[in-house]
Amino acid sequence: MSDVQANKSIDCKGLSCPMPIVRTKKAIDEVQPGQVLEVIATDPGSVADMKAWAERTGHQFIGTTAENGTFTHYIRKSNPSETKPEQTHPHVISNEDLLAKLPDHPVILDVREPAEYAFGHIPGAKLVPFGELEEAIADLQPLAEQDIHVICRTGSRSDMACQVLSERGFSNVKNVIPGMTGWTGPVESK
Repeated sequence: MSDVQANKSIDCKGLSCPMPIVRTKKAIDEVQPGQVLEVIATDPGSVADMKAWAERTGHQFIGTTAENGTFTHYIRKSNPSETKPEQTHPHVISNEDLLAKLPDHPVILDVREPAEYAFGHIPGAKLVPFGELEEAIADLQPLAEQDIHVICRTGSRSDMACQVLSERGFSNVKNVIPGMTGWTGPVESK
């Protein structure tokens, strides 16, 4: 990938989800259709996030390189006729409402990175990092008709995960808002 010529580069090192995507959205507006945006990040979750965001908005995800914990993503801006408006998953649940359901042992999917999960997650939450969600669909299939509560740090990555699950036939998927940053319920560490 080192031969990819970027027209604009942005530095998102040290930022975690959703900030690399937020900055990418702003920067993509500053380049012309056909030009390439280079996004440099250190958040491991940005690998799946960038690809998913580009696909959902109609921009061309060229690829990612990784070196010494730094990820360099390349996205080519599409023509306006090829882009799609960004959508959000319509079904959400608040942290408070999920907390009230905990005694009933609801299905909770945590789509953060393993390190984030290890430092604190909702008891009983199943870890399925967003970058591994596509591969986990078959294993999750028995849950397709159940209420599934998807959580991440801020609600951004979990929103994309909810959209993926809904597209794959999971009919009762809810995005937990605002995610672990606002979670006041019980937490366990691994």
